[in-house]
Amino acid sequence: MNSVQPIPVVVLAGFLGSGKTTLLNHLLAQRGGTRIGVVVNDFGSIEIDAMSVAGQVGDSMVSLGGGCLCCAVDGSELDAYLEKLAAPVHRIDVIVIEASGLAEPQEMVRMLMANENPAVRYGGLVQVVDAAEFDATRTAHPETDRHLAVADLVVLNKTDRVDAAERSRIEGELAALCAPGTPVIGADHGRIDPELLFDRRPWTETRGQLSFEDLLAEAEDHDHDHGAHAHTLYESIEFTSGQALSPRRFIDFLDRRPAGLYRIKGFVWFGVPGHEERYEVHAVGRFLRFGPGPWGRGEPRRTQLVLIGSGIDAPGLLRELDACREPAPGRAGPESMWAVLRYVPRPAEPAPSDSDPFPQDR
Repeated sequence: MNSVQPIPVVVLAGFLGSGKTTLLNHLLAQRGGTRIGVVVNDFGSIEIDAMSVAGQVGDSMVSLGGGCLCCAVDGSELDAYLEKLAAPVHRIDVIVIEASGLAEPQEMVRMLMANENPAVRYGGLVQVVDAAEFDATRTAHPETDRHLAVADLVVLNKTDRVDAAERSRIEGELAALCAPGTPVIGADHGRIDPELLFDRRPWTETRGQLSFEDLLAEAEDHDHDHGAHAHTLYESIEFTSGQALSPRRFIDFLDRRPAGLYRIKGFVWFGVPGHEERYEVHAVGRFLRFGPGPWGRGEPRRTQLVLIGSGIDAPGLLRELDACREPAPGRAGPESMWAVLRYVPRPAEPAPSDSDPFPQDR
């Protein structure tokens, strides 16, 4: 029996009017059976954003009104909400924090990385940018550049409101402002594939009698034109290996991953003596984490990965992954795992220093 995996907590940030709530509502509508816990952090006493999403998530939403979440003195309020959502009774699969438009994303990430609750883990920072108001936002909020620099993935929203030349110019600006390798995804009305951020439960999963929500989703799936769906913009690649992977070679592959490769998920078998566990790998944009865990009883030792991207060289990526196989299985020393262990969360992980905001998440 596998141990229970911690729930990923994804931070959705962006300035006022960038389209965060629209994007969140899209994720909720396209969740495909995934149970999403939502924390809405409004700035102001009337929680308009919370009202906008409350009807879709029911009791699995909490809100923090009257100010920015990042302004909390010690983060204990956030910790309490995360503990509530992570309770086994809710069976939550992923938690999304919609930050206030005036929040400091870096401080929110610090709070999450310092969280000592083993039931949750930081899952990446997604920064939403308004394409139509890009220059005006940077002028009104010079801190925009700082926020973009620490994002793991950027959603350039409202691309339907700019022409091709303007979009190209903005994408060039973002490439210069973001950290190297940070993916930039274009979207209109916040429509991105939820699989880029979290797993969606398949409807074929055994869950008893279909609910009304299940039946409605299946009916809509048959009626809609799939050509208009966000998932048609992305390509999915699967890789499986019954031979252990070389830790060094695999980390080199991850360090070189192209900007169009938005998501990597799955399990890796390294087979290094002293590190025989099954390593879960989770990458959103440039964010990367590994999590060791036990193999299931009778589960074959193998690597299983899914890669999701746009404009990627699928055959080339598969060739690179093939080259990651360990040439001498079982002979690699424990020092070969050091590069991987850098991305394994430590208990009671301290907040990063100002000089290197996310040293464990490159």
